[in-house]
Amino acid sequence: MPYIRAASERGHVALDWLDSYHSFSFGHYYDPAHRGFSVLRAINDDTVAPGAGFEMHGHRDMEIVTYVLKGAIEHEDTLGNVHRLQASEVQRMTAGTGIAHSEMNASRDKPLRFLQIWIEPAQHGLSPGYEQKEIAQHGVLTPLVTPQGEAGSLHIQQDVSIYRLVLEAGEKTALSPQRSAGYLHVIDGEIVLTSVATQSVIMRAGDALGVNKDFKLSVQGRSDAASALWFDLPR
Repeated sequence: MPYIRAASERGHVALDWLDSYHSFSFGHYYDPAHRGFSVLRAINDDTVAPGAGFEMHGHRDMEIVTYVLKGAIEHEDTLGNVHRLQASEVQRMTAGTGIAHSEMNASRDKPLRFLQIWIEPAQHGLSPGYEQKEIAQHGVLTPLVTPQGEAGSLHIQQDVSIYRLVLEAGEKTALSPQRSAGYLHVIDGEIVLTSVATQSVIMRAGDALGVNKDFKLSVQGRSDAASALWFDLPR
């Protein structure tokens, strides 16, 4: 059976400076039924108030992918990187043996929205690393992160590929995992999803579906510029 994660059932943190939705157990939010999918350990949809953000904090042994949806992040880390990450840019950080970083809203008057994604690396004890890039959409499905940095994507220390899916209303495409599993997370708009095993369902922002290998999906845009992330994952 497919793994279904409804947006309305996600963990939620509401602070004066942060509004965050957690697809999987994260921080003080814990749900034993939703601790991850394959090597995917976190998808946090964060909206940060103007001038606020995450002060310097540490990570280790995790591949961290950040995708900015609105606004810009001021990034600084202990590798000496000081960068501004703009909307539509993607960042990959290998925490490895240890790295500390800060993520602040670069604007003093506009909110920042971004997705932070955690993926278990193929091995522990890697050297920390950093990479960021703006990746334009090419067709319906565009690679953002791949093991070897194929087709202009960022590279990651795991057998995982992350694609950005963009569909106009009525536009269709097919999805099927090339590895052992696939995970579809809707960012914005509405998508109609059908498969041999299920009736057609409407997926909206924050909704997600995980499937095993050979599970074929047909997705169709129900609103203009509907967007999602498609994860091709190992067992």
